[in-house]
Amino acid sequence: MFSLTTRSVCGTPAGCLQTAQGCYPIAASARVLGLDAMPDAVIDLFRDWPANLRRLARIATAENELRALDVPGDAPELAPLQYPGKVLCAGANYYDHLAEMKVPDAHDKSAQRLFFFFKPARQAIVGPGKTVHIPQDCQSFDWEVELALVIGREARAIAAANWRAHVAAYCVAIDFSARDLNRAPEAFYKFDWVAGKAHDTSCPLGRLVPACFVEDPHDLAMRLEVNGETRQDANTSGMIFDIGEQLATLSRIMTLEPGDVVLTGTPAGVGAARRSFLSAGDVVTARIGALGSLRVEIQPPRP
Repeated sequence: MFSLTTRSVCGTPAGCLQTAQGCYPIAASARVLGLDAMPDAVIDLFRDWPANLRRLARIATAENELRALDVPGDAPELAPLQYPGKVLCAGANYYDHLAEMKVPDAHDKSAQRLFFFFKPARQAIVGPGKTVHIPQDCQSFDWEVELALVIGREARAIAAANWRAHVAAYCVAIDFSARDLNRAPEAFYKFDWVAGKAHDTSCPLGRLVPACFVEDPHDLAMRLEVNGETRQDANTSGMIFDIGEQLATLSRIMTLEPGDVVLTGTPAGVGAARRSFLSAGDVVTARIGALGSLRVEIQPPRP
């Protein structure tokens, strides 16, 4: 098994293949092994994912030949994708989350509607570390652990049953929200999704795990901790609308392209349900099954 990440190598972002033993720059590794040229950026791998996946598998089996390229462990880890074309997020997509938010008929799928919102890819996507800033004017900064997927093949009006052919990889994501800025009770629309969800640094992503290593994305343990205290502890089986339904719906609205990212919803345990929110200095750690963990430290608002 291997994952994909981006590390800062000599001050330049480099797409890397990560194993339990080491971390290898993809483009340089391909040259050493005499493979067809591979891109420096992880995002570009998804433009020809089937061919690049085969080359990545070859790199992963050749670590002894690549030791000289091993990236030092202290090389900064950046956002894995620099940057997706679109970041789409499913809202209110877990039964237990609806229940904790006191949504009527929370356990009745027929009473729910699948909906999505955007995050701005270049501004919202960050990697691990001291990367997430509380939004300006926000007093209710909240967390949501989410399973994210990366599109590996163009999808337009696909059948729900065919969704696997369009998913290249999965990762841990955290959807950070400005709950107070999200609400607009005085307006007819009641919620302002841009003000609540689209802030800079609001969508850290973990390392990307190719879909071939994830047997069932609908049966993965999920956990989120704040300062070591468990706040969310659930399973992706709690989704209301599964991945196939999500991609079928999205691809009827817009064309999904290789490298696009879709966040699939969060389970119960968010701060809004208990009126507990984040402060600068808090450490948030999210884990999903074999996808690994993602740790970020909350920073004060940017000027």
